[in-house]
Amino acid sequence: MVDSTRNFNNRKGGILTKIYIAGHNGMVGSAIARQLQTKLNNAVKLITRTHRELDLTDQQQVNSFIAREKPDQIYIAAAKVGGIHANNVYPADFIYQNLMIQTNIIHAANKNNIQKLLFLGSSCIYPKDSKQPMKEEALLTGTLETTNEPYAIAKISGIKLCESCNRQYNRDYRSVMPTNLYGPGDSYHKENSHVIPALIRKFHKAKSENLSKVSIWGSGKPKREFLHVDDMAAACVHVMNLDKKLYQEQTKPMLSHINVGTGEDLTIKKLAETIAKVTNFKGKIEFDTMKPDGVRRKLMDSGRLNKLGWQSNIDLEQGLKQTYEDYCKSGN
Repeated sequence: MVDSTRNFNNRKGGILTKIYIAGHNGMVGSAIARQLQTKLNNAVKLITRTHRELDLTDQQQVNSFIAREKPDQIYIAAAKVGGIHANNVYPADFIYQNLMIQTNIIHAANKNNIQKLLFLGSSCIYPKDSKQPMKEEALLTGTLETTNEPYAIAKISGIKLCESCNRQYNRDYRSVMPTNLYGPGDSYHKENSHVIPALIRKFHKAKSENLSKVSIWGSGKPKREFLHVDDMAAACVHVMNLDKKLYQEQTKPMLSHINVGTGEDLTIKKLAETIAKVTNFKGKIEFDTMKPDGVRRKLMDSGRLNKLGWQSNIDLEQGLKQTYEDYCKSGN
């Protein structure tokens, strides 16, 4: 096995905090690694393993790894993710793989007396008819969106496993629920990508081929919230390192997850216009109103996190420019 542990110089000669990032090659995991390197470079030792080195769906492998490495903190950013199409076509894969990944890591952490862990969920845990903006209290109050229900069920299970370990074993396992994420390292797959990378791909292709127009699915009226992945990573590190008493003052033992968002949303129409500007597409944008719109609005209430001292700071257009540069470099 290749040892992909990263060592950082500790100039002060103190004890290094050993941190394992599950999913370090993904968009969120790599952003967390960047954040830790930037903020805590002199005080951390990052542990990472590729899928080839460690199969997170294999309980025995995961337990042996955690028992051997004994990290001080664990970030669970590993997950099987995808858009509506992928969730519809591969529902069994989505629920099975996500359940196994998170359960194996959380169980191994608890079994090996690892006290601090952060689990990353998703805004899809909330009922499809949740009052907007969605508060943490909306969890388990209604029916989930059918298109990604298996994925959502897995994420809800992860939250509850963390809370149950806290209640039974006095662990400090925390959960954060991000809104729609975008940024460097995203998947630009033709069929399985999310809305921002899909639109970036579409507008870039139209510009490259000198097309006169781009057709967008739906009316463009639904509103969505988007958070840059570097903001998400900063929020993760912030929540992981919050004083336990302060964290407990803003949460409940069986309602301990924290929303992470910008607090602002925009229409798909406005998003498309902004991406057209960023990609320098000069043609016309058309909306195919014969196609369904989906949920009218989806906005997170991040008030709990704001009270805990964190707010996003990356402007959407600025973030989209950075993401487009990443797309161009990726060779898609």
